[in-house]
Amino acid sequence: MQHSDKNNSKLVILIMILLSGLACQRNYTPKPRGYLRIEFPEKEYILYDSTCPFRFEHPVYSRVVPDTDYYSEPCWINIELPDFDGMIHISYKKVEGNLNTFTEDSRSLVYKHTIKADAIKETVYSHPPDQVYGILYDIKGNAASNLQFYLTDSNKHFLRGSLYFNVRPDKDSLAPVIDYFREDIVHLIESFEWK
Repeated sequence: MQHSDKNNSKLVILIMILLSGLACQRNYTPKPRGYLRIEFPEKEYILYDSTCPFRFEHPVYSRVVPDTDYYSEPCWINIELPDFDGMIHISYKKVEGNLNTFTEDSRSLVYKHTIKADAIKETVYSHPPDQVYGILYDIKGNAASNLQFYLTDSNKHFLRGSLYFNVRPDKDSLAPVIDYFREDIVHLIESFEWK
């Protein structure tokens, strides 16, 4: 009988511990994932002008460097965004009766992102006095490149650009950065001139 009393008292103690543990338990709600606050520099632009047949304004917090990739061609450049680990890749081609090929290749490269994109918005740019025509593509979602564009004069020159960051695509954390650099790309397009 003593053995049974010991088991009963152990069981009572165990039940009391469990009940007190349940009574102290709070409803736990996980905190949403937080992102770092990003301080953006003031908008200010400088002129990029070289021996290439174009010029444009780019942000002072960027630097323009030649594209040194194995496949790069003359007048291919990168606009580095060092504080944000990003880059705008710019490629230039002479048009020799092949404008449709360049525009379709550019469009094809944009629409390869449809696998990850939620939507793709096209904004047409046209500035006849400077013979600058083009399209800016806003690629929404977790695409590798959320902003791409091309510019042409319709008969001699074609330029294509795309914004990339050296991070895993995450539309929520990158959204403010993409919006910030979208303004810079729009400024580049609006200040663009063929020489």
